[in-house]
Amino acid sequence: MGYEPNPIDMYKRAAALADKILKGTKPADLPVEFPTRFQLIVNLRTAKAIGLAVPAALLTNADDLIE
Repeated sequence: MGYEPNPIDMYKRAAALADKILKGTKPADLPVEFPTRFQLIVNLRTAKAIGLAVPAALLTNADDLIE
């Protein structure tokens, strides 16, 4: 199981910051940004291999399931 920032959103933010820099904004003038959207990934294959029961509530909230 992993809880991580959404990589697509991170790439979009990086592109927006690069655009600002290319338009003349000094990097030191840009604010520090932290991820706001995260994704939950559950590896059911590994959970089964180690005998771990994954609750249904966790499965319904997962963004991606590895089977």
